Amino acid sequence: MSTGFNASANAVLDGVVASNPRVPGVVAMVTDRHRNIYEGAAGKRRLDQAAEMTTDSAFAIFSTTKAITGTAILQLVEQGKLDLDAPARTYAPDIGKLQVIEGFDAKGEPRLRPPKRDVTTRMLMTHTAGFGYDFFSHTYNRLAQEKGQPSVITSSKASLMTPLLFDPGDKWEYGTNLDWCGQIVEAITGKRLGEVFKTRIFEPLGMNDTSFDLTDAMRSKLAGVHARGSDGSLTPMDFELPANPEVHMGGHGLYATVGDYMRFIRMWLNDGAGDNGRVLKPETVRMAAQNHLGDRKVTALPGVIPSLSNDAEFFPGQSKSWALTFMINDEQAPTGRPAGALGWAGLANLFYWIDRANGFGGFWATQILPFGDPASFVGYLNFETAFYDSLKLRKAG
Repeated sequence: MSTGFNASANAVLDGVVASNPRVPGVVAMVTDRHRNIYEGAAGKRRLDQAAEMTTDSAFAIFSTTKAITGTAILQLVEQGKLDLDAPARTYAPDIGKLQVIEGFDAKGEPRLRPPKRDVTTRMLMTHTAGFGYDFFSHTYNRLAQEKGQPSVITSSKASLMTPLLFDPGDKWEYGTNLDWCGQIVEAITGKRLGEVFKTRIFEPLGMNDTSFDLTDAMRSKLAGVHARGSDGSLTPMDFELPANPEVHMGGHGLYATVGDYMRFIRMWLNDGAGDNGRVLKPETVRMAAQNHLGDRKVTALPGVIPSLSNDAEFFPGQSKSWALTFMINDEQAPTGRPAGALGWAGLANLFYWIDRANGFGGFWATQILPFGDPASFVGYLNFETAFYDSLKLRKAG
């Protein structure tokens, strides 16, 4: 595979930084069960600076944080300290204070009522608890605009104290569920989420460049976030998540290198085994990698705040389910990704997949807002397609 795929992958990366519209810079990698089999970088870390993008560049990884929080939850389930189907308020009492919003009255005040059932951690892990995001939910966006509901980017507890958009368990809606899972991990362990990650996940996996706190070493190689203008232009932003945040946001708060994330992907390919120790039991990984949504399906993400997200969907027209805690494509994807594979994304156009059946996974990292950026998203799909095309050739040969 190596020669043919390396050439086609390099061509994709070089193409996206040279095209119009272009991406500022990109890092992409593919791993098998043992090691990275492709590592590539192209473009600049920031368009207003000279530094080239390098494979050890650091990124704000946004929602690709979620699967790491989900892993910490699964560890507590293994230890008998957490029941996925018990009320989540058993562990994080504040979640029991939240009510369902049914709209707004004539004066513009929220109409609230108690939920018909308790939120469970399983609902949080599958995004069926009722939480949303203001950039994907008109209701949350109105609460932010008119009632001062804080953005999750503030990394504040107040940003999590939002009403539920529907009764827990009724449907799938993408939102702050994994931030609440982080609160549950902290409540059970008595430690900050970053400390739990470090000792229970990062050290066994050898992930030395992943943290909620941006170290000086990471800042020196940090890729800058860029805003895409309506004319296709790119403007560097001085974006950083709050230092020493009130809440370690399990839904989006980590900084990492792509190389570190590949170690996490390899753990999921290897039934929970990491380079320096076991993170999850094989039976836990197999259980978690199944569909936990039942007959409900993942739906498209509407871009409610245009500066943060376009309308976005993976593999439109195809059925998608949810694992603990990844999207599952129920059918073979147009890229060649097989049915039953795992994957997800981060707001600044970061994308990954985990193909446990074939033993491969990949990650594509850019730093562009809004989400669903055509240049980066299409580039990622082309990268993944190039990989599966090369795999097909290798199998045929």
